[in-house]
Amino acid sequence: MSEPSAPRVLRYTAFSADPEGGNPAGVVLDAAGLGEATMLAVAAELGYSETAFLTCPAPAAAPGARGFAVRYFSPRAEVPFCGHATVAAALALAERDGPGELEFATAAGPVPVGVVREGGALRATLTSVEPAVEDVDPADLAEAMAALDWPAADLDPALPPRIAYAGARHLVLAAGSRERLAALDYDFARLEALMHRLDLTTVQLVWRASGTVFHVRDPFPVGGVVEDPATGAAAAALGAYLRTLGLVPEAVELTLYQGEDMGRPGTLTVTLRAGDARVRVTGTGTRLPDPA
Repeated sequence: MSEPSAPRVLRYTAFSADPEGGNPAGVVLDAAGLGEATMLAVAAELGYSETAFLTCPAPAAAPGARGFAVRYFSPRAEVPFCGHATVAAALALAERDGPGELEFATAAGPVPVGVVREGGALRATLTSVEPAVEDVDPADLAEAMAALDWPAADLDPALPPRIAYAGARHLVLAAGSRERLAALDYDFARLEALMHRLDLTTVQLVWRASGTVFHVRDPFPVGGVVEDPATGAAAAALGAYLRTLGLVPEAVELTLYQGEDMGRPGTLTVTLRAGDARVRVTGTGTRLPDPA
């Protein structure tokens, strides 16, 4: 049986209500029958950091939730989970079917997503899979710093390097100043090679502006993209990192600003709840026009 031709690709930006902000993602609401090669080709042609493909309805654990199986592709490869494409897909479903509770069956595990309408705008909140945080080998840290061309003295000693996971693996590195974070000019091939070896999706570069406010950037060479403008999976991983290291209260709401240095500002809200290891990431978004 031949695959369906020319799947309908919707375009959304996530984590900003402004079409010029946030992180653009492709969404294919009916990817049933599409093979992996076709999904990769669609993602590569679109050129966004990720595209979400809803391959079929799936059972949902929560009563009343609508379940969907979803796969995520960058222009170069499939990734196990993508936060901004999850938000984009949830918003697309809400515009088609109305707000409510969803559950995405991802390669990383089930991801509940709730969509509500606030003041005329839709907002989606995803709940991560069970997170984990691990130490970084000193030699791997040295290689990452060399690829970024960051002197060790430019790191914030209060936020030690770690690898954090909440659906995808991210190396968390904290800059000691906003200026250090803004000056991003890295060795693409060298960082890509390290990330492949460590199975990293992005490097989560952060600067702590206050106890609950962070500015973040995410190099994404393994996806064929220099930088991701707003990264929900990395935001969830950062929430897990901060809580595991005792750097924030057990229950707290964090604000992450991302994309400012790229001219695509976005805002991600990270919520930690007492007694629940999972991390919630909230954002709005908007539909982008189809190409002429």
